[in-house]
Amino acid sequence: MAAPLEFWFEFGSTYSYVGALRIEEECRAAGVPLLWRPFLLGPLFTAQLGIKDSPFNVSAVRGRYMWRDVERLCAKHGLPWRRPSVFPRGTVLASRVACAGEGQPWLGDFIRAVFRANFAEDRDISQPTVLAEVLSGLGVDSERVLASAVTEENKTRLRENTARAEALGIFGAPNCVTRDELFFGQDRIGDAIAWALS
Repeated sequence: MAAPLEFWFEFGSTYSYVGALRIEEECRAAGVPLLWRPFLLGPLFTAQLGIKDSPFNVSAVRGRYMWRDVERLCAKHGLPWRRPSVFPRGTVLASRVACAGEGQPWLGDFIRAVFRANFAEDRDISQPTVLAEVLSGLGVDSERVLASAVTEENKTRLRENTARAEALGIFGAPNCVTRDELFFGQDRIGDAIAWALS
């Protein structure tokens, strides 16, 4: 029997975008249960690297490579792509909404729509109006969900996710965790699915 696969992602992460748009379909095809795990990279980068920005902005060489690499990956997988005019964008509210939507049938569609808004449509996903449009487009009561996202209980849930990510040894995004193993990067999804089935 397949073990559940946790997909740890950050809405501001380019490589999470590539992984998030593929993983649900690949898990479904393999019969592997998928659990979405939103977290925030910012606190991890500060604690682990002492930086308050994306490593791709801190290192120009790394940044140049990443932008071209993501462009190639999107072409390879047939994903829409537009380099965002702001990087990284604020992701706290979107991540809180994803936490509030845990277990809901619309969660996967919401996550993919937010990633597309950021990395294919160059929309500001930090804005409640953008997230409300995404939710409404999925037939979800956006006012109710956004209100639940900013409750203290739900804010705590996101903080706990981020702390758990750090405890798991996560240092970037995305990551797959299954059967007590960590698989870092969107290019390890297949390996993680095989491990979940082992």
